[in-house]
Amino acid sequence: MFIRLPYPAVCWLISVVSLTLANPAYSEQPLVKKTLVRSGEVFKEIQTLNQLQLPKTNASYLWRVPRQNKFPELSQATTDVVLVTDVQVNSTDKGIELILVTANSLKLQVIPKTEGNSYIADIPNAKLQLRSGDFRQSKPVAGIALITVTNLDGKTLRVTVTGEMGAPAVELFDSTKEGLVFGVTPSTSTAQQPTTEPEKPIELNVTAPPDTNYRVPDATTATKTDTPLRDVPASVQVIPQQVIEEQQPRNLIGILSNAGVVQNNFSSRIADTFSIRGFRARNVYRNGVKDRFADVAALSSSLTNIDRVEVVRGPNSVIYGQVNPGGIINIVTKKPLSQPYYALEVRRGAYELFEPSLDLSGPVTKDGSLSYRLNTSYRTTEDFTDFYHEKRFFVSPVVNWRIGKNTNLTFDTEYEDIQQSLGTGLEQIASATILPNPNGKIPINRYLGEPTDFYNRQLHRYNYNLEHRFNDNWSISNSFQAAFLTLDLRETGVTSLLEADNRTVERDLTTFPKPTEYEAYTLDTHVIGDFNTGNIKHKLLVGFDLFRQTRRTSVLRTAAAPLDVFNPVYGQPLGDTLGGVDVFFRDDALGFYLQDQVTVANNLKLLVGGRYDLVENEFANRIASTSSVQSDSAFSPRVGIVYQPIAPVSLYASYSRSFEQVTGADKNDNLFRPQLGTQYEVGVKTDLFDNKLSATLALYDLILTNILTTDPTDSDYSVQTGEQRSRGVELSVTGEILPGWNVIGFYGYTDARITKDNDLPVGNRVEGIPQHVASLWTTYTFGAGSLKGFGGGIGFNYVGDQMPDNLDTYTVPSYFLTNAALYYRQNNFSIGLNLNNIFNVRYYEASFDYLQRIIPGRPYTAELSVKWEF
Repeated sequence: MFIRLPYPAVCWLISVVSLTLANPAYSEQPLVKKTLVRSGEVFKEIQTLNQLQLPKTNASYLWRVPRQNKFPELSQATTDVVLVTDVQVNSTDKGIELILVTANSLKLQVIPKTEGNSYIADIPNAKLQLRSGDFRQSKPVAGIALITVTNLDGKTLRVTVTGEMGAPAVELFDSTKEGLVFGVTPSTSTAQQPTTEPEKPIELNVTAPPDTNYRVPDATTATKTDTPLRDVPASVQVIPQQVIEEQQPRNLIGILSNAGVVQNNFSSRIADTFSIRGFRARNVYRNGVKDRFADVAALSSSLTNIDRVEVVRGPNSVIYGQVNPGGIINIVTKKPLSQPYYALEVRRGAYELFEPSLDLSGPVTKDGSLSYRLNTSYRTTEDFTDFYHEKRFFVSPVVNWRIGKNTNLTFDTEYEDIQQSLGTGLEQIASATILPNPNGKIPINRYLGEPTDFYNRQLHRYNYNLEHRFNDNWSISNSFQAAFLTLDLRETGVTSLLEADNRTVERDLTTFPKPTEYEAYTLDTHVIGDFNTGNIKHKLLVGFDLFRQTRRTSVLRTAAAPLDVFNPVYGQPLGDTLGGVDVFFRDDALGFYLQDQVTVANNLKLLVGGRYDLVENEFANRIASTSSVQSDSAFSPRVGIVYQPIAPVSLYASYSRSFEQVTGADKNDNLFRPQLGTQYEVGVKTDLFDNKLSATLALYDLILTNILTTDPTDSDYSVQTGEQRSRGVELSVTGEILPGWNVIGFYGYTDARITKDNDLPVGNRVEGIPQHVASLWTTYTFGAGSLKGFGGGIGFNYVGDQMPDNLDTYTVPSYFLTNAALYYRQNNFSIGLNLNNIFNVRYYEASFDYLQRIIPGRPYTAELSVKWEF
């Protein structure tokens, strides 16, 4: 007699037999015995073959096997980490299936438990590797309130399924074609649903919404690999999207103020220019690719598609080439989601601010292999400065194509059009603001240019990123970006103050006869490999990058009529033409880099890296028909060590170097050498409150050499004998103190001094660098009870006094700002009120050069934001 078995049952039976033959430990078990996991409880159930219940009968289930999950003893230190490359949620006749897509599901060891209405499964040898970060989906089906998949640390993955009425029932399956499958049945449809009175909510057990924790355990900026921050021998701080949504900043410096980064040289409304560790940082990146336009003559970044911002302090030329020594700012943008998501947000605030924005995402195909995201916004606003008006349109479509389980391709573009009614002439003069003037002080809204001034910009970016994983240990990434920027300018700027009356400024007009055009092309390819040499583990990074940037600039300067700053009369006739330029710049660079992250022991890790760069600069004067070309090369090393005496504490030390090309030659026609930044750093990192709060304390010594200074034998030439030194200590804290109570804070002491120079007094402070910077932002959100969804936050920013020039001519006073927020989030709706500079402090966010130009900060403002998510 023959027994006819359903084909899925045959597949299951063959798998069990195979396991039995391969592992004698299973041979004593009945053939039809299987282990189920329901609500965190493990129990065994013996069934006959015709009693087997299969949740579905489509082809995808032919490779699924109920998991024999025996929870063996597992050491995180000795078990290879299995990468989970995607998370999928599908509906079933019982509820849903949650799939952790991986090629090695059999290596995943699941440790489940139940807390309240939540089923929680920790997987200690797995790591989620999604470009969008953690996975989160609300209400996939009736009875399930929320699903989250997050990295607890670099080697532990947590799956949380929260039921609406109670903890769901969960069944585990292995699939060689898909990964690890959680079959989830809501408690409302199971026999386990209590028949007694429904549980009343316990008001004292306040639980924060699962997506409010500020702590981000991993970041890629410091190493170009997914490495836990506690294993990186550098000071790294991440400002997550949650902080950005709560603070609702208008510009990038509003985000970076959480990390002690201060505005430098120009208004934050015009350009992204910052100072980190005593040096101006022009190192702004987007998804690891340098934004070569985020500089003096470029634009302020749109915040519409920003997911988070990562700040790595100190030199990092070893993997990024030419950079300033202060640090790197990497903007991580939003990526397509695997589930449909639609959001509409409207901001309304002071100075006629009106900014609607859309965020749309989801799968394009049924299998989710093709997905998209679209972020777009439109802003109109005025400001406290006279005649200011801004219109800004931004759109960024992104398409992600999962070609196979090991290959992923992402296309993304950005277009931004900014029309501003004035240019960089936002500055006022120190002698009529913070310095004594017999005529009094001018109001902070006074504009010293002309109402007809403007600064218009159009930006195009086109990017792709191709990633392929050969196996669990080796992968390759290739990315390319083409970016184009067009600038048009009419700026009436101050050139001097007449001392005779202390009220009249001389001015000139700068215009672009032809718009300035930038082009930038960047290519980066690198391979990441994990391998062992004996008991020593290696994570190897090998790559190269190539870029070219060109700029065509035509400038015309014309004398403008003087202006009485206390009684301005605008629109006076122009004077004579003062001159003009028509120039072309080209920068080329090719770099090869190598990095090895070595795990000598479970608590001892090394980082060793080096990079060799070839750079070339061309300058052409198209009026005089002259040109020059300069080539340089540089080697940049980095060495770091991390020692962890106990699990939550990391002690680290590092040595690193940066370089940046300096063009020109001395009087003997010897080409200038690149500037070199050399840093020594030590620090300690710790994770507190069950890894929910992270803190880093760092001490550093940073020297910049080969700075140009006047040749003492011939003042018409320069020599590279200048040197500046910055020493300091920094403390950063990010995370959750108690459920619902989050904090992000920073304190930095920076002693930046001129140590060698032929022009400037040795020992003077470096211009624009405050010695003390501190920030704190903390929020609390009610997670239960009648106030559930309500929250509020308060923040403080302190910037110490600074010198406007290296001659220490005068002091720009320190300032202390207080900000606050109130918000309410319930289901798909949220509303927030932000109050900035609530005590209406008069302050100056930047100051620069011998002309004593100073930039006032924004007074008190209030903004209301309303958001709908679907």
